Amino acid sequence: MSKPFYLYPKDPIAIERLNLMNMAKLSIKGLIESALNLGRTLDSDYAPLQQFFVVMEHCLKHGLKTKKTFLGQNKSFWGALELVEKLTPEAGEITASVKDLPGLKTPLGRGRAWLRLALMQKKLSDYMKTIINRKDLLSEFYEPNALMMEEEGAVIAGLLVGLNVIDANLCMKGEDLDSQVGVIDFSMYLKDGGHSSKSAEGDGQITAILDQKNYVEELNRHLSASVNNLQAKVDALEKSNTKLTEELAVANNRIITLQEDAEIAKEESSYQLETRKALRSDSAADGQALGETRKQLKEETLLRLDVERELEVQIGMKQEMELSMKMLEKDICEKQDALVELRQQLEDLRAINQQLSHKSQSADAGSKQKSEVIVRLEEKINQMAGTVKQLETRCKQAERERDLALEANRLFKQDFGDKIESLQTEVEQLRKHRQNEKHIYSSNLNNLVSLFCSTPDVFVFFQKQCKNCSGVFCESCVSNELPLPSSILPETVCTTCYSHLLQQYASTPT
Repeated sequence: MSKPFYLYPKDPIAIERLNLMNMAKLSIKGLIESALNLGRTLDSDYAPLQQFFVVMEHCLKHGLKTKKTFLGQNKSFWGALELVEKLTPEAGEITASVKDLPGLKTPLGRGRAWLRLALMQKKLSDYMKTIINRKDLLSEFYEPNALMMEEEGAVIAGLLVGLNVIDANLCMKGEDLDSQVGVIDFSMYLKDGGHSSKSAEGDGQITAILDQKNYVEELNRHLSASVNNLQAKVDALEKSNTKLTEELAVANNRIITLQEDAEIAKEESSYQLETRKALRSDSAADGQALGETRKQLKEETLLRLDVERELEVQIGMKQEMELSMKMLEKDICEKQDALVELRQQLEDLRAINQQLSHKSQSADAGSKQKSEVIVRLEEKINQMAGTVKQLETRCKQAERERDLALEANRLFKQDFGDKIESLQTEVEQLRKHRQNEKHIYSSNLNNLVSLFCSTPDVFVFFQKQCKNCSGVFCESCVSNELPLPSSILPETVCTTCYSHLLQQYASTPT
């Protein structure tokens, strides 16, 4: 995972080294994972392998010292790779194979072929560690702050050990390694965050989205810097092209002038020859004039030779300038193609950055909603905690009251146990007495009915039963109500039972 942009160092060279190291990590990790998933020998057309070589080329080019030639500035890491042969004799086979390959005309193409052969032999990590450990020799080719001279180079050399598990079979005979344009495709290393869920993984996905956004911003800045550098190089090449065109025009004018001077010299020489022939026919008195004419002819001849030599030099310079113009035009075309591709990648990265911004905004809105829900839940939890505390207080109070009630009951039983037993004995005696009285009342039922109810019709149609003695009476005789020992609620009783029960309740202690 990449660092946030505010944790990067402020030195632009250090930022470049860090970015190249991160790109090397991503390319090596992606190459190993994809190769293991593929499960077969890799060839030259495998896209992750091509991107790996492009990233390694950028790492080896970082901080190279510039060598000036007639055709312009030259930067090549082939000289640094040739050191491996001196430090490790077994690497001489790779160097000899590279030099014997047909079609390789530039040091850049030989360096690219060397990387491919070293990868196929699974010695790339060992060779890189060998030359990185000899910084005294690398200082001839690299600046002091170059990637190969700092600790990032050692980290990359250590990461290359993992490539020993990969089998590659690369054919380089038909491949144009001299004119390839090495541009890093950053879109291969960007993750798609569109498969996020709405569960508890939201925070981690928001962090991943923010990290990707920061990484895209850093790539955007890196690409902008690359585009600006390429634009500056294109401007410089255009200025150099204009200057060379002007020099070529001046040289052409000079050649035309020299050709005219040569024609004039030829005419003068022919005129002098004719004059000399005419003077030979004159008398001997003209001998002195003939000597002067010969002297002038010799001078004109020398002048003509000088003019012809200068003309040849100017023609050679014209041919060299034309060749330089062709090389510059080819370089400009390559730079323009690379610039177009980088601009396209920049547009893609801007679109991805915009998408990630939208996702980040939506994630921020979701996090705000979750925060509000969390606040509300915390408030409810606090309320529930207060309620639970109140319930616990009430429960403790109820337990204390229950304990007090149990203690009071125990004391009550202890104090009134004997009284309760005597009361129960009296209740049993009263029940027996009541049953005896009930039998008496049942036997005298008919007499009582005849005493209170003189009208037979009334007795027949409005008779009711006393709940105490079970006797049958008329409705007027069973109009009183009292609670009975067998019932808590008031029951209808006859007049006799009502009087008897009142006396009994009055004499019985409460």
